[in-house]
Amino acid sequence: MEKILRIFTKESGSINQAALLLGSFTLLSQILALFRDRAMAHFIGPSPSLDAYYAAFRVPDLIFISIASLASITVIIPFIVAKMSGEQVTESARKYLNDVFTVFFALMVSVALIAFIIMPNLVSFIAPGFTPLYQAKVILLSRIMLFSPILLGLSNLFGAVTQLFRKFFIYSLSPIFYNLGIIIGVLFLYPIFGIAGLALGVVLGALLHFGVQALASHSSGFTPRFSFSINFRDIRQVAITSLPRTLGLAFNNIALIIIIALASFLKSGSISVFNFSFNLQSVPLNIIGVSYAVAAFPALAKSFGSGKTEEFKKHLKGAARAIVFWSLPVIFLFIVLRAQIVRVILGSGSFSWEDTRLVAACLAIFSVSVLAQGMITLLSRSYYAAGNTRRPLIINFLCSLSIIILSYVFIYVFKNVTVFRYFMESLLKVEGIPGTEVLMLPLAYSAGTILNFILHLIFIKKDFMSEELFITKTFFQSLGASFVLGLVSYLSLNALSPVFGTTTFLGTTFLGIFFQGLISGVMGVLAATAVLYLLQNEELRDLLKALRTKFWRAKVLAPSQEEL
Repeated sequence: MEKILRIFTKESGSINQAALLLGSFTLLSQILALFRDRAMAHFIGPSPSLDAYYAAFRVPDLIFISIASLASITVIIPFIVAKMSGEQVTESARKYLNDVFTVFFALMVSVALIAFIIMPNLVSFIAPGFTPLYQAKVILLSRIMLFSPILLGLSNLFGAVTQLFRKFFIYSLSPIFYNLGIIIGVLFLYPIFGIAGLALGVVLGALLHFGVQALASHSSGFTPRFSFSINFRDIRQVAITSLPRTLGLAFNNIALIIIIALASFLKSGSISVFNFSFNLQSVPLNIIGVSYAVAAFPALAKSFGSGKTEEFKKHLKGAARAIVFWSLPVIFLFIVLRAQIVRVILGSGSFSWEDTRLVAACLAIFSVSVLAQGMITLLSRSYYAAGNTRRPLIINFLCSLSIIILSYVFIYVFKNVTVFRYFMESLLKVEGIPGTEVLMLPLAYSAGTILNFILHLIFIKKDFMSEELFITKTFFQSLGASFVLGLVSYLSLNALSPVFGTTTFLGTTFLGIFFQGLISGVMGVLAATAVLYLLQNEELRDLLKALRTKFWRAKVLAPSQEEL
């Protein structure tokens, strides 16, 4: 047992080791999330009911992001540490956590109650294109889900204690239990309660998430209690520190709310198609971008705080090169194998072949911005580490606004310019399928995200990296290898078509589609690895070194729930 516990308390030797460990835990959670989506695709499929379910998330998610991030792990931990005596829990630290717990709980419950009352008005804004019947369903589901931000918010608060005492294994279990709750909702509660069973599953998942963190916090000597003599100066300091980051997260969520509102006017099932593809592209983002950004943050903050500018640049460039190294191959792989990926993960039951083609097309568009999304998580944290929260806040606001504007513009152009519509449908192989207007939503999101990345990169170079090469060498090496990966995978798909093609018996089975994608992907990855080896790629060498030094013994600071 002691050996198991030591795995999660040893210090990391490098950002690569920490990122690989965090990525491994994230992968487990993402696999469960994919199983969750497969269950929904199988039992419900893209439909007005599933659209209502996904739309119902928007208000609870906005509440969670807007309030829970005010007491996030990265903000709370330094304040708690300052009030502790080494590893010993002091009354001052307990009092501080009790104050935060009391104010946070009161604020979250108050906002949830207000949202419960005005939900009909909010839903008319979130899903204006729904019929009154499905708007009523969104109201019901949203009201049930309002328990979720309260529970997840408290769990996030307790998670600071879990992290503080280095109980990383326990912390990593929480997202897994959250997805388990939703899966229980799909498999067992949906047949009994209908669509409301899905919302109950979300609440169950949030309760399990909270329970794990609460038990871990209690075992560490922190059992938060309501405080009646609150030190509001400490609370105000936490809120002021968190506010810019909170607003940045809220801007992106508001952009998603507008996208969902627009999708409610499109063909039924469009919101489901958008969310399925968004969730799929989030897998590499969470495993690569978030993992490296979170792993790099402590080193960035420490080096900048110590005035070691060159060390700060070194950590930033190292993490950026790693994100480029992993993300570019994913982009090419997801674009080439999009149909196989979607069909294997989601293709069963109520999820038709037309649904597969639409989600695959959306996934291809989202995939183009995977590198940009991963880099944004790192570059924005670089500013946070340097104590500059204003720059990423302004960039996030402008780019969220651009996503909203582009969503309107692209849908209008797609509907009114025949040449553009024909070009997009032909390029993504969705000719003759109804509801292709939904493709404009991921296109707007990706375009706005790439703009966000470009602006971050410009200002990072101006503020920290003037007259220095940043990621140029790695970018072109990885781009060349990724092109080879895409080409070899595409040729392998065609070569395997006589055996696994959609017109053959094997091609219509799960195993046939799975092996066609797997073999093609492996061939592409091997070819890309050979190219990188011949180019003596530094990131490939670092990866092999991290694997040899047992990355699973690293200690990492996991991301807050609102970041996932």
